[in-house]
Amino acid sequence: MSTIKEANGGGWLSRSRTVAKPGFNRWMVPPAALCVHLCIGQVYAFSVFNKPLSLLHGVVQTPEGGTPTLVPGADDWSIATLGWIFSIAILFLGLAAAFGGAWVEKVGPRKTMATAAALFGGGFIVAALGVWSHQLWLVYLGYGVLGGCGLGLGYISPVKTLMSWFPDRPGMATGMAIMGFGGGAFIASPLSVYLMKLFATPAADGSTVMIQGVAGAFVVLGVVYFIYMLVGATIVRVPPPGWAPEGYVAPTTSRGMVTTANVHVDEALRTPQFWLLWGVLFLNVTAGIGVLGQASLMIQEMFPPVTGADGLVTGGVTAAAAAGFVGLLSLFNMLGRFFWASTSDYIGRKTTYMIFFLLGIALYAAVPTTGSMGSIVLFVLFYGIILSMYGGGFATIPAYLKDVFGTQFVGAIHGRLLTAWSAAGIVGPVLVNYIRQYQLDSGVSKADAYTVTMYIMAALLAVGFVLNFLMRPVDSKHHMKAVTDTAPGGTAGQPIRTARA
Repeated sequence: MSTIKEANGGGWLSRSRTVAKPGFNRWMVPPAALCVHLCIGQVYAFSVFNKPLSLLHGVVQTPEGGTPTLVPGADDWSIATLGWIFSIAILFLGLAAAFGGAWVEKVGPRKTMATAAALFGGGFIVAALGVWSHQLWLVYLGYGVLGGCGLGLGYISPVKTLMSWFPDRPGMATGMAIMGFGGGAFIASPLSVYLMKLFATPAADGSTVMIQGVAGAFVVLGVVYFIYMLVGATIVRVPPPGWAPEGYVAPTTSRGMVTTANVHVDEALRTPQFWLLWGVLFLNVTAGIGVLGQASLMIQEMFPPVTGADGLVTGGVTAAAAAGFVGLLSLFNMLGRFFWASTSDYIGRKTTYMIFFLLGIALYAAVPTTGSMGSIVLFVLFYGIILSMYGGGFATIPAYLKDVFGTQFVGAIHGRLLTAWSAAGIVGPVLVNYIRQYQLDSGVSKADAYTVTMYIMAALLAVGFVLNFLMRPVDSKHHMKAVTDTAPGGTAGQPIRTARA
């Protein structure tokens, strides 16, 4: 009865209205996923707002013989406090993905994408009100809670759909979907800087009033992202029951880490494999997300301008150049998602993660040396590779879950695994922000304040390597039993999965 009701009702957003008609080209689905992921990927560019948000009531100070500088006002928000905006957004991303995973499976990608558009776009508007009224809790609520829920639902909405359209290349499919999330900051970073300058107004003392700049940028971004995400919801389609690519033959026997069985989403949580992969994702994300959250500020502090004996200021990284660095990291993040996920189709998911951890340990340990050498080129190169593997980890994990737990509940399992991202979204930025502040309070220069953090990140990756090494196929006792559906409302002869055998 519920099946008939679904087929006849629900309107444009219903799952039944998204089933592809004969002759539909499956290559139309990746652009739909990119419409959503390019928008919500803006979260990786949020660091460009941190400094302006800390100067909303800034005052101009002019040291004797020095250059006028805008510094925070008495009631301005600190960088450490602002870091929680990003962390809250990532926290609610994971929570929305975990608790909304089963709902996504039920209602389909279109309704999920439309809901994500409303939450993410609306979150920007609420955050703009928080900036105008100088109420930080409204920014937390808008961008953090509402925007974070939009992030989570938007993130998982196309993943299973793409794997259903591309069973022959699941790694490549998830790479295409999640590539846009990594690349969103490549667009959002320079766009955000431009919008803030466009809406900022000059003050009588020669400074600029950043309240209008930041709030105006938030409003424009919210409206644009809402519209663009709805375009993706319009395009997306799901394959009809029993569809398979021409010439594709599904495997009938399990081999290695790849199973042909299915594990129920609730049963998956009872397996050690789920928690090993949870730890793998948590550690890989923690090591990268703290850097992403403060990428703009970090490169400015590690490579500050140098004042010569003649009083001329040379070298260093400007705010505009730092925004370019954030955008470049986004490009590595985006391309790494497609490259590493596609590569994992050939070398396996476990081997791919082994490379992430071993190479990541070496690069994080080497980053402080690039700072002491003053080599901006090596710093950017090392972080580019690190961020390619960070993004590659996100794009590879859905296919890893499909290999280990089967296809039927991979969307819901993926959603629950993303709670690891939520935890990492708090731990990573906290490590970077508060260790940096502790170092500064201890008299360490800004350029050296990140050294300890980099070594800690390398140690976290070493633990992740061990967890990934321990991965084994799921015990057959957790597998579901295949039966033939002949119940009323079912499709005769269509295999379904019931409780575990």
